[in-house]
Amino acid sequence: MDLLRSLPIGLYLEQPVTWLHHLDPRVKLAWLMSFLAVPLLASPPYRVFLVGFLILLTLAALIPLRVWRQQMGWLLFLSVFVFLLTAVAPDGLQTNHQPRLPIDDLAVVPASGTTTAPPAAYSPATYNYVLVKQGPITVTRRSLDLSIRVSTLLFTLIYSTNLYLLTTAPEEITAGLEDLMQPLRRFKLPVTEIALTLTLSLRFIPLVLEEIQNLARSVQTRAINWKKLGLRRSAQVWLVVIERLLENLLLRAEQIASAMEVRGFTSPDRHKVEWHQLQLQRADWLALTGLILLWGSRFAWGGGG
Repeated sequence: MDLLRSLPIGLYLEQPVTWLHHLDPRVKLAWLMSFLAVPLLASPPYRVFLVGFLILLTLAALIPLRVWRQQMGWLLFLSVFVFLLTAVAPDGLQTNHQPRLPIDDLAVVPASGTTTAPPAAYSPATYNYVLVKQGPITVTRRSLDLSIRVSTLLFTLIYSTNLYLLTTAPEEITAGLEDLMQPLRRFKLPVTEIALTLTLSLRFIPLVLEEIQNLARSVQTRAINWKKLGLRRSAQVWLVVIERLLENLLLRAEQIASAMEVRGFTSPDRHKVEWHQLQLQRADWLALTGLILLWGSRFAWGGGG
């Protein structure tokens, strides 16, 4: 059990350095917000295109297989499971699906009294609302459409965020957010304090995972027989573990605060450290051009929902 490897949430890939690492954090943040907003009201084929685009982007960045294989594998498995579950679930329409009338019954009677067959465009034979009907399994057009929307949205939201955190250092994230929030200073909002809090929280996530991992290993090494303990005593043991976890996390937070006080830290504005010089390069402008093309394709072929 290694939470720091199996659940790399908020962790940064230091080596190898890919071309995604060199992009400006503000540009990558704009791409992330686009991946979160573009699927809204988009057509199912375009949502599938976004999933494929994220996978191709990961391969093009030459991120090691060991890094993204487990994350993308489990996420793809979850997305496929959600797709299948939603596809066979009831679509929510309380209607009785009946076959259409024959073409002869839809004949058009003109003023002269002669009967003519309707045009081919009005033929209902090519339309079936129920796509699959095998015993208790029923897949309709609405359930298939809903399954594609839910599964692709789940993959896009989670994996785009994970890819952003994987290729962007916490200091770069906070520096980019602080730069983008500069107009809020006119409303006397503590922009620098917010950026500092975000930096500390991102740095604190690995410490939380490490404490959970250590406590889980300590419980595992004691070889506790949970069946003999029963439900009540097992709950008491886990309450003790949770209490110990909170104590360790508070101790870590106190150590961080003490370290900042020893170094003479009084306020973020007086002890501001410029971690990164934010300046758009040629690759950043190319990425912004690609972002414009993404939104153009969304409005051109993405559909309206």
